[in-house]
Amino acid sequence: MASMVERIKEFFRSPQGKRAVGRARTMGRDPRNQQRVRQFMDRWRHRNTH
Repeated sequence: MASMVERIKEFFRSPQGKRAVGRARTMGRDPRNQQRVRQFMDRWRHRNTH
């Protein structure tokens, strides 16, 4: 059985994986999404420091 890492690599090499990466890159360029990620990470870091 293929390891989890190998299965993930195979997915990213597939057409479906390439589409998913493309969508993620497009969404990552959106300033609103960048702000959402920053807010989430700030909350997550704050919660995990106590």
